Amino acid sequence: MTPLRQRMTEDMRVRNFSPLTIKLYINAVIKFSLFFHKSPALLGPEEVRTYQVYLIHEKKASWSAFNIAVSALRFLFTISLEKDWAFKKIPYAKKPKTQPVILSLEEVCSFIKTLINLKYRVLVMLTYSTGLRISEVLHLHVCDIDSTRMMIRVEQGKGQKDRYVPLSPTLLQWLRIYWKTARPTFYLFPGQVPGMPLTRERVNQVITCARKASGISKAINPRMLRHSFATHLLESGTNIRIIQALLGHRSLNTTARYTTVSSTTIHATQSPLELLTGLPEPPALP
Repeated sequence: MTPLRQRMTEDMRVRNFSPLTIKLYINAVIKFSLFFHKSPALLGPEEVRTYQVYLIHEKKASWSAFNIAVSALRFLFTISLEKDWAFKKIPYAKKPKTQPVILSLEEVCSFIKTLINLKYRVLVMLTYSTGLRISEVLHLHVCDIDSTRMMIRVEQGKGQKDRYVPLSPTLLQWLRIYWKTARPTFYLFPGQVPGMPLTRERVNQVITCARKASGISKAINPRMLRHSFATHLLESGTNIRIIQALLGHRSLNTTARYTTVSSTTIHATQSPLELLTGLPEPPALP
């Protein structure tokens, strides 16, 4: 590891960056360095601009990939290299205004039935039942399941915050069956490497295969299960503030996006066409 990479890693650790964020930022800086075949310490604003143009027009990078690169370079030059030009010279791309794709209750049930492997079925049920991020699910410990209080403890979730989410009685039944079968001792969903949890990559592989077997056309992923959890709660009448706390959102504005995809909210809005009186009756179908 180069001294600069070590310094940047340490700078992120002392600021409580998650291991995943550290990994993404370091990889982004490595790609930036390889693009110019030089140490980032020898590069400046013009190289940053050139690299951004490359990411957008040639690499066709997604919005999230582009912004990870920008965030990593901004951190590198502002914090680790202490350059005073970095903040103004590294702009962010505007995020496209898109709405989350949601699974219906029937689609969630159908998808869960497709999962034959008990471990992965329980993992998907837990993800949907709690709305946890996949990183939070994979780092759950066996001791985090509190059946006495019917809660699940999420230790150091996003933003380095602990929180609790309700434990569904149905989920608890499946968790007990899973525990008696698999006997996990530390991580609730251990991976193949001893002492380590399942990887995101493995979960994505399983979900992709199950989605194809289910015949559902939507591109199912763990994040969609989280979106579906929030939307279904909203449609059932759960207060949006409670949903915000369960999801671990810092801002209510982030949670409020689910009101735009809630069928209950949409159907509760009457079209002004219905207020018009004296309209002619529609003609009979031929």
